[in-house]
Amino acid sequence: MKLLIVLAGLLFTALFLSAQPKMTFTTVEYDFGSIKEDKGSATTVFEFKNSGDQPLILNNVKATCGCTTPEWTQDPVAPGKTGTIKVSYNPQNRPGGFSKNVNVFSNSEPSVVVLTIKGTVEPKELTLDEQYPREMGTLKWKSNYLSLGTMTNAEEKTEILEYYNSSDKEISLNVYRVPGHMSVTFDPKVVAPGKFGKMSVKYNGKARNAYGYVSDRIYLEIDGKNDNNYSVGVSVTINEDFSKMTAEEKANAPVSFIENNVFDFGSIGEGDVVKHDFKLTNKGKSDLLIRNVKASCGCTAVKNENVVKPGQTTDLKIEFNSKGKRGRQNKSITVITNDPANSTIVLRIMGNVNNQ
Repeated sequence: MKLLIVLAGLLFTALFLSAQPKMTFTTVEYDFGSIKEDKGSATTVFEFKNSGDQPLILNNVKATCGCTTPEWTQDPVAPGKTGTIKVSYNPQNRPGGFSKNVNVFSNSEPSVVVLTIKGTVEPKELTLDEQYPREMGTLKWKSNYLSLGTMTNAEEKTEILEYYNSSDKEISLNVYRVPGHMSVTFDPKVVAPGKFGKMSVKYNGKARNAYGYVSDRIYLEIDGKNDNNYSVGVSVTINEDFSKMTAEEKANAPVSFIENNVFDFGSIGEGDVVKHDFKLTNKGKSDLLIRNVKASCGCTAVKNENVVKPGQTTDLKIEFNSKGKRGRQNKSITVITNDPANSTIVLRIMGNVNNQ
């Protein structure tokens, strides 16, 4: 008799444990294909069935991106019944391909199911005002900044900046201040109403006589008016040209070496000043010339010698002022030399600035 009671209890327990909700989806992935950025949100509905023996409850449905919004069946889903999860994707300002996940949390087993939506957003057609957002007087420009990327100190490089006359009268163009290593031409110099043009900037790397990241500004004359707001910024990174060095010259070249290019100053109080010397050694056979040293932040100052003889070591004296700084700090110092194999060295100082 006792054995029958035990067996009955075990059977009841097994049946109780096996009775549970089970979430079954028709599909867990949906491809929108191609959608347009300016047509509003795209929506799909995932349908699921409770194929278990107990009511199914969705505890939460959470998207991994703010661009994706889910809505779902809030009431318990009885065994054999269905529910839905509606997922909307907002393509605004998100041109290109996308793949987003939505996590579904429930009392089913497994307790988490991942739904996926994907597709490609076709960018909207921009208006003229959107294509030429920068205004200088009544002339509109695609940008007021030109990045020339990277070039050597032996190169010349030309870039184009486009403009558009949005007014109802002709507009004349000229430059009233331009650095000597750049030349500027306009096509056309007089822009008819509703017409377009191009400003061509030719940059001479050798004439700039600088190394590393440099920036300049071109000041324009528009309709005979000189205004400091009528200007275009130009930036470029200039590397030394080692391409014409012979094998013998490379064998006798300087070699820069820094044993440790990272300094961690630990924790300091706000307003404290940290000093550190990085040791730069010339392991080559000719003079190592320090072309440029530039810190990523005005809070960091550097003092150094300009020439390091073969076999000698010099100190790159770094000073970090933590005034006005709080929390984790990570600053870089870029050192540019005439070492053909390693012309750019990046040093780092880091640590924590505590609020005293």
